[in-house]
Amino acid sequence: MTDAPRYAMHEYPIAIRPTDIDALGHVNNAIYLEWVQNAVLSHWHAFADADAIAAFRWVAVRHEITYRKPAFLDDGLVASVLLERVRRESAYYETVIRRGDECVAEVRSRWCCIEADTKRPARLPETVIAGFPLACAAGAPGQGRN
Repeated sequence: MTDAPRYAMHEYPIAIRPTDIDALGHVNNAIYLEWVQNAVLSHWHAFADADAIAAFRWVAVRHEITYRKPAFLDDGLVASVLLERVRRESAYYETVIRRGDECVAEVRSRWCCIEADTKRPARLPETVIAGFPLACAAGAPGQGRN
């Protein structure tokens, strides 16, 4: 049995808008879902080829969010996106949202690949999966939870 591939981390900068702030003065929890969707789709657009981007879409199936610290309007946040594995029509991601070295939220999510034309679930071709960059070495950033 072979080890699963270890994919490289993808960084996605997050811009906080005034409308993201709730009555408590911090980012509303619902906004994190938007950030995760944008970060995961940024990963897809950064590494998939043009033909794959035209042929497939992604639909969120599940998100599990652990909120660690509140985020505020002037915070500089970055989402670190890690493709954990692809199995059949599903892609499993871990996204960590950070303010500097501080973890603000951790999100584990599952996404379903669908054909753009039919809107039906589709297995991502091995040639597309092979295009996702691998991490340089074991223990590299993104190779486990912090």
